[in-house]
Amino acid sequence: MFILKVIGKGLLFLRGASNRILSVFLKPLFRSCGKNVRFDATGYYSFNTISIGNDVYIGKGAKFSASNTTITIGNKVMFGPNTIIRGGTHNTSMLNQFMFDTKNKRPKDDLPIRINDDVWIGAGATILKGVTVGRGSIVAAGAVVTHDVIPYSIVAGVPAKLLKFRWTPDEIIKHELLLYPPSMRFDKKTLVEIRSK
Repeated sequence: MFILKVIGKGLLFLRGASNRILSVFLKPLFRSCGKNVRFDATGYYSFNTISIGNDVYIGKGAKFSASNTTITIGNKVMFGPNTIIRGGTHNTSMLNQFMFDTKNKRPKDDLPIRINDDVWIGAGATILKGVTVGRGSIVAAGAVVTHDVIPYSIVAGVPAKLLKFRWTPDEIIKHELLLYPPSMRFDKKTLVEIRSK
């Protein structure tokens, strides 16, 4: 039993090491990639359409695809395992043609996705075309996000809906005072307006 544990730990180490080595060679394939970015090198990425900021963790089994648009990921973002980002869809509007055979796309079929700073995307969540996930937000595990996520909110469900806000506008202002330069901070009026939509 002891020998099997030692072999198992050795295999785990080799698997992790091979993932780290492979990711070093894959990072330059991204449109841009910041510092301290860790990602599962065995995941699927449309590399040349994805921009990643600094201090980003992308869990195992990620599938990020935007062949005809872009995915932009900010700083300090965490993705749980098996997260999916899809920047496009099929054109399903063609009469007298099978969907499988439809190759031409409409402008609304491929839209950019933006994940802002300080976001946590839970395990198995899916982010679909045209979505912006606001700064400081949390997307619950298994959620399917089809609309923009308000900054500092928590969303869950299929489709994802607002559960609650992480903090009050005053608490957000205190939080941002310590983390962001003045030009990047939300003011109270803007926070109240965003929440009232």
